[in-house]
Amino acid sequence: MKAHLSRRYLFSASHRLHSEHMSADENRATYGKCNNPHGHGHNYRLEVTVSGPVDQSTGMVCNLVDLDGFVEREVLSRYDLENLNTLREFVNNVPTTENLCVEIFEILQRGFPHAHLEKVRLEETMMNSFEYSGSGKPRK
Repeated sequence: MKAHLSRRYLFSASHRLHSEHMSADENRATYGKCNNPHGHGHNYRLEVTVSGPVDQSTGMVCNLVDLDGFVEREVLSRYDLENLNTLREFVNNVPTTENLCVEIFEILQRGFPHAHLEKVRLEETMMNSFEYSGSGKPRK
């Protein structure tokens, strides 16, 4: 029997949406107020969905303590209260929430061995959320 488990986490981070490959006018036209030179912040809501067989002895897809510990160590401690523009994964990528969602998925997919990672959902505002479930192709 396969089941899905979704767990929510909160973290705060700032970013500036800006591409070095575009002019100042192009950046303003593309990113609008999110191109503010001083950046801006969000209180992100992260939802991680894993799946797997329900263990007959525990009745669980995976142990929540294991999942929480992994997400805390590998994701929350990395991004909480950080300026995303200063992190190595965003040196060549604009730190959009779409790109952040992909990064978080890849971190979880590489390291969480206790269940299959189905998807990551990242809510930026009450109006914007993004999901990623892997592309099947490596990112450049």
